[in-house]
Amino acid sequence: MKYPMLFAVGLSLMLFLGGCAFEENGGGAISGGFVQRLVAEAADDSIAVDSAGTTVVEQQPADTGADYLAKLQSLANGDTTGRWPVIDQPLPLPGAILPHKRIVAFYGNLYSTRMGILGELPPDEMLAKLDGEVANWNAADPATEAIPALHYIAVTAQENAGRDGKYRARMPFSQIDSVLRIAEKRNALVFLDIQVGFSNLQAEIPRLDTFLRMPHVHLGIDPEFSMKDDLPPGKRIGHFTADDINFASTHLAGLVQAHNLPPKVLVVHRFTQGMVRDYKQIKLHPEVQLVIDMDGWGAPALKKNTYHTYVFREPIQFTGFKFFYKNDLIPPPHRMMTLEEVLALTPRPIYIQYQ
Repeated sequence: MKYPMLFAVGLSLMLFLGGCAFEENGGGAISGGFVQRLVAEAADDSIAVDSAGTTVVEQQPADTGADYLAKLQSLANGDTTGRWPVIDQPLPLPGAILPHKRIVAFYGNLYSTRMGILGELPPDEMLAKLDGEVANWNAADPATEAIPALHYIAVTAQENAGRDGKYRARMPFSQIDSVLRIAEKRNALVFLDIQVGFSNLQAEIPRLDTFLRMPHVHLGIDPEFSMKDDLPPGKRIGHFTADDINFASTHLAGLVQAHNLPPKVLVVHRFTQGMVRDYKQIKLHPEVQLVIDMDGWGAPALKKNTYHTYVFREPIQFTGFKFFYKNDLIPPPHRMMTLEEVLALTPRPIYIQYQ
C-alpha cells in the first residue's frame, strides 16, 4: 500500500513567502446563532433560564451561556481586532467538549509507520507517550483540562488510481475497530479522518456512520487531498469549499439529532489560503463544533505565520495546532514550538495534534 509523500521543504518556504504577502480580508460573521446575543446583553444570567419558548433554551449546554462566552473570550487571548471570539455562533447542545477541555490527539494509520505517531509505535508505547503529552498540556494550562484522542486516517489518499479511479483507499472496519479498542484503554476520543482523493465527502462520510453514531467518535476532513481536477494527490494541494464543509457538519448534526448524541467535533485541516474556500459561507450548528487545524510543518516562525495568516484571519469557530515530531525539526532552528509559544497564539488552540 502506497501513501502520499510529504511535500518538500521548498514548498513550505514558498508558502511562507506567499503568506507574508497575504492581504488581510478582515473578520466576517459566520452563519450561526446566539452567542452574539450574549455579547449584546453582556453577562445576563436570565438568558440561561429564559422560558420564552425559544429554541435557545432547549439547546443550552449544562453550563450557562455566560460561562461559554467567558471561555471563548479566554481563548481569544486578548484579541482586539474583533475577529475572536466568533460571536455569531450557536450555543452547543449539552455534552459539548469545547471549549472546556483541550483535545490532545495522536495522528496516523495502523498500516504505516510513516503517516504519524499513531502507527509508528506499538500501541502501549504510543499510549504512554500520549499520556506524557496530555500531562504536559495540563501542566502548561491548568485552567483547561487536556484529554486524549486518537486521530486515525480511515480513508487515505493514494498516488495510484486504484480500481475505481478515485485515488483513495478505505481502511477496513476491522482496523477502525482496532483503533477503538486501543482508545478504550485510555477512555480516549477517536477521530476518523478522511482524505477523499477524487472521491467526495458525500460518498465517504456516510460509510462511517456505524462509528460516528458512537458518542466518543468524531470526524476529521483533509482538504489537502481533495482533488477537484485531473491532478492526483501529492501533485497539487487540494481544497474544500464551504459547501463541502457544510455537508460534513450537516451530516454530523443529523446523526446527533437522530441518535440523541452529544455534539460532534469536526476538524478541518488547513495550511494554505486555497485549502478552504468561501469560509464566510460555512454554517455552524449547535450539534457540531468546528475546528480549523493549522496543519503545516516547519520552523516556529513559519508555523506562527501560517497560523496567523490562514487561521487567525479567517475566523470560523475553534482552532487547532499540529506538531510534527520529525518534520518540524528539518529546517533551522531544528526544534518544535514550545507549549508556551502555542498558548501565546491568538486565538489559543483548543485542539492539539501530533504526527
